Amino acid sequence: MTSKKHNIFNALMIALPWISVLFIGKRSIKRYSLSSVVIGIYEIISHLYGRKKKYWKFYDKPQKFIRDELPFDIGPYVPISMWILKYTYGNFKKFVLVNVIFNLFFAFIFIAFLKKIKILRLYRLNYFQFFIYIHYKAYLLYAVQFLMEKVKRRRGMYSATKKDEKIPS
Repeated sequence: MTSKKHNIFNALMIALPWISVLFIGKRSIKRYSLSSVVIGIYEIISHLYGRKKKYWKFYDKPQKFIRDELPFDIGPYVPISMWILKYTYGNFKKFVLVNVIFNLFFAFIFIAFLKKIKILRLYRLNYFQFFIYIHYKAYLLYAVQFLMEKVKRRRGMYSATKKDEKIPS
């Protein structure tokens, strides 16, 4: 049976990042949402693989993907990807640095916190391996956004250099 703290945790993990999207700006949502969703879908597939390989274990029984891993994918992953792209896209070094900081925090501090409150613990991965497991996806996110920008520029949809220029509908 799902614990009350697990349900509250899942609700907060989904709601808070999506509420933050209200402040990201319409242009940024339009510009970065598709690449963030593509990587979010890739993350779901990755979590299915990690679940099969038993990289982690959730404390609540029975184990269910929809209750356990999916809130991580539909909660923070897509909104945080949009925020990071908004503030770092175009400066690859800054993008990598911000992702390293976020992923180090998640892999070493947040996962340890989840273990302490008995939501999740790593099983077949150590913290560093888990960091690599989540961090490499940042490069995929940047590559997907880069390709989307290239396609949009080719189609003449907008100029990526002018911040105040409106995107045609």
